[in-house]
Amino acid sequence: MGSPPPGLAGRWRRLFAGVLDWLIVNLLTAPLGWASWKAAWDAGRGVWEGYTVQHTFAAALVGFLYFWLLHSFWNGQTPGKKVFGIRVVQDDGAKIQVGQTAVRQAVASVFEWLCGIGILLDLGWILFDPRKQALHDKAARTVVVYA
Repeated sequence: MGSPPPGLAGRWRRLFAGVLDWLIVNLLTAPLGWASWKAAWDAGRGVWEGYTVQHTFAAALVGFLYFWLLHSFWNGQTPGKKVFGIRVVQDDGAKIQVGQTAVRQAVASVFEWLCGIGILLDLGWILFDPRKQALHDKAARTVVVYA
């Protein structure tokens, strides 16, 4: 692992970049989050029953693709990271690879799906780690640096 590359991004910049990115993802996925109705026949009662259907999986897929593809093909940045002047690189300072980015985002997604506790643990790790890495950074062997 060695020593971190120079210019590790500040924790506040990472936070604000992440908030901006999640606002963008939420705007992109808002149409998928609206509850729609699906009717199903209840043979026991002899009536049509309405059930709400949330498109959570589709919204999660859009979020995964947003972070994975932008980090992979846009110099390790998302729009939030670009605005705040930071980017993701390998822990030795080299450009992040596509597969490495997929691992990073897959681990982050698993933590996000753990009902709040997971994301707090993942992102809270940044506060105590000398290399300012979240758990998803550690899994993918990445760091966030100034661009």
